[in-house]
Amino acid sequence: MRRIFVSLLGLGLVAGCAMPPEGTDEADVASFDRAVASIGCDLIDEGDYQAVEIQTGLSRPQTQEMASFRVETDAAVRLSNGGMRLVTGSCAPAEPAAEPADDETA
Repeated sequence: MRRIFVSLLGLGLVAGCAMPPEGTDEADVASFDRAVASIGCDLIDEGDYQAVEIQTGLSRPQTQEMASFRVETDAAVRLSNGGMRLVTGSCAPAEPAAEPADDETA
């Protein structure tokens, strides 16, 4: 019985880490992703933040927390300039083209 409790507790902790920021929900996550995609997939400077805030209705702290949440859930990556790039949905990196097969019959 103790083993089951510990397993369930561990699952709860993992699930708790994947929750959107306080005061937001899954609809806000989807709205954030659409807004970031609409500005070119990168959230870097003041103009980017303002555009996302206007489109989503999120406050600056919520937008910053959402950006961190998307990085923590591997939906975005941190950029060297301090910003973040969304890497899911329409912002997913293009798959490299497949290498052509060698034509051994020639």
